[in-house]
Amino acid sequence: MSIQWTFIAGYLYVEIFLVIIMISPIFSPRKWYRFFRSRLFSIFQERTAMYFYGLLGILSLFLFDSIREMRKYSISSEPGHNQLASEMKGNVKLFRSQRNFYITGFAIFLSFVIRRLVTMIIIQYELQLKAEAIIRKAEDTVNFAKTTVIKQNIQDDTQNYDEIKSKLNETENLLENQKARIKDLEEEATVWRLKYEEAINSSRAQGDN
Repeated sequence: MSIQWTFIAGYLYVEIFLVIIMISPIFSPRKWYRFFRSRLFSIFQERTAMYFYGLLGILSLFLFDSIREMRKYSISSEPGHNQLASEMKGNVKLFRSQRNFYITGFAIFLSFVIRRLVTMIIIQYELQLKAEAIIRKAEDTVNFAKTTVIKQNIQDDTQNYDEIKSKLNETENLLENQKARIKDLEEEATVWRLKYEEAINSSRAQGDN
C-alpha cells in the first residue's frame, strides 16, 4: 500500500474510533458539549468548514482515481492473448483499486456521519437544558400555586373563625341578657308571691275577727 492510501486508511480507522467513542455512553452529552464549546475546539471551529470540504475534496479525488483504476483493470481482453502472469497481475491491481475504492468511500461517508453526530450531540444537550428549564419553571409554578392555595385557605379559615367568634360573642351576650331578664322575672315573681301571701294572711286575719 502506498503512502497516500496508508494515510487514508489511517484516517478511516481514526474516524471509526471517533464514531465508536461518540455513540458509546462513556461520555455524556454535557461533556461533549463542553468540549465542542472549549477554547481548544474553538481554535479549529473557525476553519472547520474549510478543513472539512478541503479533506472531502482530496478524498473525492482519490475516490475517482480508484474508480478509474477499477474500470481500467476490470476490462478483460480476449482469451488467449494474455499470459497467466499478466492476468494475475491485473487481478491484483483490480483488487487494490477496489480496496482503495471502499476505503475512500467509507472515509467520506464517516466524515458526514461524524459531522452529523457533532450537530446532534449539541442539539441534544441544548434540548436537555431547555427541558430542565421547563421542568424547573413548572415546579416553581406548582409550588407557587400550592403556596397561594394554602394562604387562601388560611385567610378563609381566619375569616370563618372571626365570623364564628363574632356569632359566639353575640350568642353569649344574648344569653347574658336572657339570664338577666330571667333573674328580673324571678325577683318580680318573688315580690308578687310575697304580696300574695301578705294579702292572704291579711284576709285570714280579718275573717278571724
